[in-house]
Amino acid sequence: MKNFAYMPKKLRPAFTIIEILISVIIISTSIIYVLKLHTSNHKQIVYISERNKRSLEDSLYLTKNILQHHQDTKTAQELLRDFVKIKETDSRELLKDSQRSIFIPEEILIFPPPNIAGPTATVNEVKLKDKHSSIYWHFEITSL
Repeated sequence: MKNFAYMPKKLRPAFTIIEILISVIIISTSIIYVLKLHTSNHKQIVYISERNKRSLEDSLYLTKNILQHHQDTKTAQELLRDFVKIKETDSRELLKDSQRSIFIPEEILIFPPPNIAGPTATVNEVKLKDKHSSIYWHFEITSL
């Protein structure tokens, strides 16, 4: 029979404290980098979604009479009240809360090339200024 008390114990290979600290630093650095990317992407996603909401609201301002309101600040309710009768108070209040400054630069006339018959066009740039400003174009084509 063998006596187990006198047998030398085999040591298992293990990580040193330095190796563990270095791996923790590498992992934490990569986690911080990923979190920074996520935060940056989140800000861009919020900006794009807000911009898209504003674009939908901008469509309320693009009525036939928008060209009459150069350098005015109007609410959506002021522009739409001649076209749409809104009985609901909540809807009216939402339209009153949406406000834009309207700026329309000088119109551009487009003529066909010389000696060629064709239509002419009048182009107006419509700038709606707010937190997220937008530019739209109004085209009117007329024949000779």
